[in-house]
Amino acid sequence: MLDGWMRRIIDAPLNTAGRRLAARGVGADAVTLAGLALGLAAAGLIAAGGPTLWALVPLLVSRLADGLDGAVARARGKTDFGGFLDITCDFLFYGAIPLAFVLRDAGNGAAGAFLLCSFYVNGASFLGYAILAEKRGLTTRARGEKSLYFTAGLLEGTETIVFFTLLCLWPYGFAPLAWGFGALCFATALGRVALAWRVFG
Repeated sequence: MLDGWMRRIIDAPLNTAGRRLAARGVGADAVTLAGLALGLAAAGLIAAGGPTLWALVPLLVSRLADGLDGAVARARGKTDFGGFLDITCDFLFYGAIPLAFVLRDAGNGAAGAFLLCSFYVNGASFLGYAILAEKRGLTTRARGEKSLYFTAGLLEGTETIVFFTLLCLWPYGFAPLAWGFGALCFATALGRVALAWRVFG
């Protein structure tokens, strides 16, 4: 829901940084993998049971890298593999953080399973829509220049980053936050199914 608004704020500085990195020979795939490594490091810190605030910096820097990889790709030239690698790493990151909170505290198991199920369904609706949009030749730049067709939704990347930040700030609130966010993820997926029915049905 907030990604379109956020893109208007971050695109210009990201594109500037992306051009500078590209000029120094940094590849987009390397930035993607560095972002994933930082995200998994954040998950590891959470799962280890230490202060979750320690995970906040690598978590947020990993999301900065997730924005930078696209900017570098636009400067150096986009590739289909780069888009594939980016979305695959994103999904791994999004699954690793809830898993880390479950590994940290087994009492979070039910809420974590519900949240991961909602991510799974939401991701399937997102990717399924992107495949059909590509088949129909549909394009959009509402969420920036992407390798895949990005549909708007109630919850998008910005909301998920805010949610993960809240979890790091208030780890003992994982269960209620996860139940609530998971329910909104299911609502997002349902909205995307309704959109697909209108567009493709």
